Amino acid sequence: MISITEPAARHIRQQLDKRGHGLGMRLGVKKSGCTGFMYVVDYVDEAGDADNVYENHGVKVFVDQDSLGFLDGTEINFVKNNVLNQGLEFNNPNIKNQCGCGESFGV
Repeated sequence: MISITEPAARHIRQQLDKRGHGLGMRLGVKKSGCTGFMYVVDYVDEAGDADNVYENHGVKVFVDQDSLGFLDGTEINFVKNNVLNQGLEFNNPNIKNQCGCGESFGV
């Protein structure tokens, strides 16, 4: 299961509204970085057959079956420390280690 906080849902909805179309957000992982994996975020215009769909606060997040094992239990939040430092944050309980810069993680 993937959960979305209200601030994250609001942010995702704003981005979709600016774009003018889309079903929701895709969250996935790809091999990268010094610790193994990194998050991949994109818009979804059409759901795939292997997509798992999670909806909170009126926003849908699509996760492909291959990424689900790495992401199951993740909470998506939106953090805003100041005008320049804001964005989505992934609280992933599967992470065992992270690189120093926070760009990649291991499970």
